[in-house]
Amino acid sequence: MSITPHPFHVLFICAGNSARSIMAEAILNHLGSGRFVAFSAGSEPRGEVHPLALHELQQHQIPTSGLSSKHWDRFAQHDAPTIDFIFTVCDRAAAEPCPVWPGHPLTAHWGIPDPVAATGAEVIRKGAFAKAYRELYNRVSSFVELPLASLDTLRLQQRLTEIHQHADGERVAISA
Repeated sequence: MSITPHPFHVLFICAGNSARSIMAEAILNHLGSGRFVAFSAGSEPRGEVHPLALHELQQHQIPTSGLSSKHWDRFAQHDAPTIDFIFTVCDRAAAEPCPVWPGHPLTAHWGIPDPVAATGAEVIRKGAFAKAYRELYNRVSSFVELPLASLDTLRLQQRLTEIHQHADGERVAISA
């Protein structure tokens, strides 16, 4: 993989593409403006963005316009942008057979518990979205800080995996 193109195209995948992958897309587009262009998709998209995902992003002044739930096949077509990085953010999507992606994107699994599955009072459901947001924000922040130009492909793949290994969602300081 060549790690010199700008901007880097990043695809976040979650089965339903209604919360986690959507939040990751919005966070990266906000934090990595100019260096990254983020997208999200799902194997079985719900067709709408979960209102609590939008609420959580808006709470942090992360732009939400243009976010939509879509199928991952859109990014495997010949006219799709060449994806440099693909992150699965749910275990179900990570276990599914994926399309053949154009180019040779680096991939990593950054599993986050599904906030949509939270039940009970509104405060509990909002808390689940806040926790997912925090974990995604910290992982995306760590990714944005990677010295991409100074890492070879193998070392970069190791760093992407290290970001996930901090399951508590703490930001990880990663050096070259």
